[in-house]
Amino acid sequence: MNQDQEHLKLLSIFHYVAAGMLALVACIPFLHFFMGLALATGAFDSGNTEARPVGFVIMLVALGFIFLGWTLAALMVFAGRSLAGRKRYTFCLIMGGVECLFMPVGTVLGVFTIIVLVRDSVKELFRSG
Repeated sequence: MNQDQEHLKLLSIFHYVAAGMLALVACIPFLHFFMGLALATGAFDSGNTEARPVGFVIMLVALGFIFLGWTLAALMVFAGRSLAGRKRYTFCLIMGGVECLFMPVGTVLGVFTIIVLVRDSVKELFRSG
């Protein structure tokens, strides 16, 4: 039982670390956003006005990726808090599956999360609160 508690504590910490890494990587599209902003406002204006709509599209796509990355990072933090508090078992299990999509760190974290959560002793810890 003590080993399960230690594993949940470590998984919780690793979820925080992975969420921080994901939030940082999700900031990379800001480069694209500012490039699209420059195109949309005419900073590279060479008499060609056809680039302006393209700039707006680039900005929207970049904002979409930023929003998606930050949302997933927030969900990973929430999963880490849930693991630490031994609450929301199904949510933690689903997040473990979702994390498997983010290679290589998320895959390792997701697999270990699933392995730990499917143990009967861990399920009992979540039931007892």
